[in-house]
Amino acid sequence: MWKIPPREKIYEALTAVADGRVKITGAHEAEVISSSGSTTYLVRFDDDITRVASNDNASRWQGYLGYPILAVLMVLGKLRYDPEAAMLLAGIPWKEINKKYRNDYANAVDSVLASCRERGVDVRKIEEEVDALWRQITALELEKLPGTRT
Repeated sequence: MWKIPPREKIYEALTAVADGRVKITGAHEAEVISSSGSTTYLVRFDDDITRVASNDNASRWQGYLGYPILAVLMVLGKLRYDPEAAMLLAGIPWKEINKKYRNDYANAVDSVLASCRERGVDVRKIEEEVDALWRQITALELEKLPGTRT
């Protein structure tokens, strides 16, 4: 079974969806381009989307659902999300921000939300959406797709 990701990864997944960086490439595969554009992650899933795998570092080495998997689950409708809330996070360069905060994801998200507030964005809408997605994710019981290193 997959471990539950840090909730901060939901923000990254919403940005990937809002930016159109998720592409379903086949009946059981999708690609997610990183926020820097330098990496493309492969996400695989079975017919009923109960078993998934990805080659992103979090999924491979930490054993939790990485943001590429979360983004694909949103695009496939396995996780319901509000596209309007996702658009509030469009264009966020997460890789750069996470690096700046040395992968302290909570501080990275705090920084992004502060920046959003400064631009007049209703951050409560984003936080409520992340809360709703968090509840869905914790209720999922996804298995690791057999035959993968994840």
